[in-house]
Amino acid sequence: MAKDKVNTYIGFCIKARKIVLGSGSIDCQRGGVYLIIVCSSAAKNTFKLALKFKNRFSCPLMICRCGLENAVNREGCKIAAVKDKSLANAIIANACEEYEIYAGGVEI
Repeated sequence: MAKDKVNTYIGFCIKARKIVLGSGSIDCQRGGVYLIIVCSSAAKNTFKLALKFKNRFSCPLMICRCGLENAVNREGCKIAAVKDKSLANAIIANACEEYEIYAGGVEI
């Protein structure tokens, strides 16, 4: 149930154009990023980029274990950034075992 809510909020982000997909697009952002989402199947370098973006924007990092490309309907998408604060807070509040907040420690 919570997975469906998170996917719905991600859909709202897409509809409102408040999400940036891909590491190149996220790197071009100057600020205003409130949540980084990375797929659990992403490569190690992509995960390192996600950690870099997390530190740069001072925002939480969420790991998607159910496939980020399914949530955003883009094949091959492994990293995304949410640019709306209220939608980011709603995604974080409804996180379940499929969407985990990264707290540091062991790398994937």
